[in-house]
Amino acid sequence: MAASRFPGFEPATLAFLRELDSNNNRPWFQANKSRYEEFVLDVALRFILAMQQSMADIAPHFVVQATRVGGSLMRIYRDTRFSNAKTPYKTNIGIQFRHEQAKDVHSPGYYVHVDPQQVFLGVGMWRPEAQPLRAIRDRIAERPADWQRVVGESNFKRHFDLGGEMLTRPPRGFNNEHACIADIKRKSFIAVKDLAVDDCLNKQFQGKVETAFRVGSPYMQFLCKAVGVPF
Repeated sequence: MAASRFPGFEPATLAFLRELDSNNNRPWFQANKSRYEEFVLDVALRFILAMQQSMADIAPHFVVQATRVGGSLMRIYRDTRFSNAKTPYKTNIGIQFRHEQAKDVHSPGYYVHVDPQQVFLGVGMWRPEAQPLRAIRDRIAERPADWQRVVGESNFKRHFDLGGEMLTRPPRGFNNEHACIADIKRKSFIAVKDLAVDDCLNKQFQGKVETAFRVGSPYMQFLCKAVGVPF
């Protein structure tokens, strides 16, 4: 049976995340865990389930898994071991549809971010490891016309902005005069589309996500070819 269209996140979803931001501690979270499960966890899983068929059409090698643990919904528990932020919980909903060959969040993926201050979509690779990063840079350097065609396409530019940190100098082995050197210096290859926060609350939200992900697919295809995985 096909999943129903997603009706939108609930105001109570944003209300919970807003309160968590002000009460980011274990006693408060445990006292409000039933609200988290009802208004954040269950609602996010319904969105993921609703996206399964459309993502199978848009990008069939990307996994859409509506499970409470280990699926497309990123954990709310923050890893504080290597972070200056020691609060135990994330105050946003993070959803990533990763490539079937992915190992971690640095792999090719489609991303949905929801919090009370910002809602945005992302496509690409965030801080890829050295080998895939080099492969992407090499492909841009070797096929600059293909790269410029993808990122310069009018519909793509209307929906997305390229983001992420950049090197101040060209990476070793790349000519500073290359036509695409600004992009070759990127540490991440992510394209971001900002939405209004209220967009996540209405029934058109799923359609907006699907449209953006379709528009971003040539960009994803370029990256997948660079790192040697099927699109």
